[in-house]
Amino acid sequence: MHFDLTDLRLLTAIAATGSLSKAAATFPVAVSAASTRLRQFEERCALALFVRKADGMVPTPAGRLVLESCHGVLHEAQKLRDTLQELAGQRRITLRLAASTVANSTFLPATLGPFLADYPEVDLQLTELNSRDVLRGVQAGEFDLGVYDGNLPTGGLVSMPFRDDRLVLLVPRDHPLAERRQAHMREALGFPFVCLPPERAMQRFIEEMAVNYALPLKVRVRAPSFDAIAQLVAQHAGIAMLPEAAATRLAQEMPVAIVGLENTWATRELRLCIKGWDALSSHARQLLTHLSAP
Repeated sequence: MHFDLTDLRLLTAIAATGSLSKAAATFPVAVSAASTRLRQFEERCALALFVRKADGMVPTPAGRLVLESCHGVLHEAQKLRDTLQELAGQRRITLRLAASTVANSTFLPATLGPFLADYPEVDLQLTELNSRDVLRGVQAGEFDLGVYDGNLPTGGLVSMPFRDDRLVLLVPRDHPLAERRQAHMREALGFPFVCLPPERAMQRFIEEMAVNYALPLKVRVRAPSFDAIAQLVAQHAGIAMLPEAAATRLAQEMPVAIVGLENTWATRELRLCIKGWDALSSHARQLLTHLSAP
């Protein structure tokens, strides 16, 4: 059976207005043309879709079922139209991603680059939060996706693996801890630290861990990035706690050594979270698929 989108738009307009003349005016077409299009559609499907009453045109039971399908088809057609416009660069898409400091500073930059190259119509808002706030933000609909510490309960969010991460100590090569394979956080707290700014999510986590051991974190200096921290560690300003991925790269470039942490909380699984698959736009689904790939 042949039909086009104009047929479906006319049917939904009649149902919405309760009037053939009002529906025709929304296109606009002559009432006679709208009447002819409706009659021909009903003849092709051998169904009466509307009955005329004193207060207007009302869908028949069959008409209600047809209208339900019409709305679905028109919705999908609009999604296709939007996608084509986006791909042609006629419409910008903004995706909102919240992530922990570790994910933000280690895994995400290299992972997001290829995605943004494939989808030039996408603008990405990347926000750094602690993992609990990542989960709260995704749950509240403030972000499309989140990357969080997988040890936390999700509160009903959909979760999937992203990367495995471990926090380690970065020390000067001639430091007393440098020859150790591992050390306990309690031992590390005996030395001055080079830290991130206090508002950074990872730094708040480190300071929370120090509080758990009832020992002060001796902050000698704060630096804005992992690279800056490593340079200060190499110059004996203190020791630092960094993600293993970042520490491994920096240890190849500077005279610093990596010491593992014995503490169980130092090993963490980073996971992706979304509120629900159906709530994602087509581009957000592509980003989720890209990030969840091994």
